Amino acid sequence: MSHFFAYLSRMRFIRRWGLMHNFYPENIQEHSLRVATIAHALALIANEKFGGNFDADRAAAIALYHDASEVLTGDLPAPIKYHNEDIRDAYQSVEHKANEQLLRMLPEELQTAFQPYLVKSDPGLQLLVKAADKLCAYLKALEELRAGNQEFADAARTLHAAVADIDRPEVQYFLETFAPSFELTLDQLNSDKTPR
Repeated sequence: MSHFFAYLSRMRFIRRWGLMHNFYPENIQEHSLRVATIAHALALIANEKFGGNFDADRAAAIALYHDASEVLTGDLPAPIKYHNEDIRDAYQSVEHKANEQLLRMLPEELQTAFQPYLVKSDPGLQLLVKAADKLCAYLKALEELRAGNQEFADAARTLHAAVADIDRPEVQYFLETFAPSFELTLDQLNSDKTPR
């Protein structure tokens, strides 16, 4: 008997943005789907527009598991996780050990197949997933601001700067092409006046 997927199903109970008031609470399961969608898109954009050679499907799969360790560790808020190098390094070690523990929950014959998704193995795709993760945080901040939640004003500015600093053309393309729509209401999205 393997507890792997039973643990993964608990991703829906792990809340993100633990130190912030949220109009729209977000759990790591829905966040992982959003990151997977955007990582997939970034890979396709890189390939189609900028001569990249990413495996978009693999990027999406890695993104689906990028926060899986949090079913064992919980979500540590970013201001704490990145407060200093000692805390960041210690938490990365804890995440790595949690991912190894999840991997050992799988039947032995499946561990090798799942290892690339739980243990960081493809630096290029990992950077793409990390960029998608940052983009998702920024988009969440935009949605909260649009709903009137000023709690996310500083986060939106900080995250926008962080995403703008990512030196990848596919990230900048996504930021310019798709991110502005997240500031619109449904009526504005449906308006003929909204540029497409």
